[in-house]
Amino acid sequence: MNFDIKRAMTREFNVGGKEQRIRYGVGIGMLLVSVFLANIPLLLMGVVLVATAKLQWCPVYSGLSKSSVEAGDEPPVASHH
Repeated sequence: MNFDIKRAMTREFNVGGKEQRIRYGVGIGMLLVSVFLANIPLLLMGVVLVATAKLQWCPVYSGLSKSSVEAGDEPPVASHH
């Protein structure tokens, strides 16, 4: 298993809908717990999980050429500001 740092920096749709919901749930849980425990590492991990869920992109998955996308999963909609 090789990690490709160049590919890890390329954003792609690689977090499927099921995993996205899990990342949101665990990430928000970690954020809430970190506030009560004043735990910075837990806060940072929660932020990373929520961000990767929102973007539906995980740089580690990209670097390892992995994906949890299943048939029927919709890619994220690009927002125009």
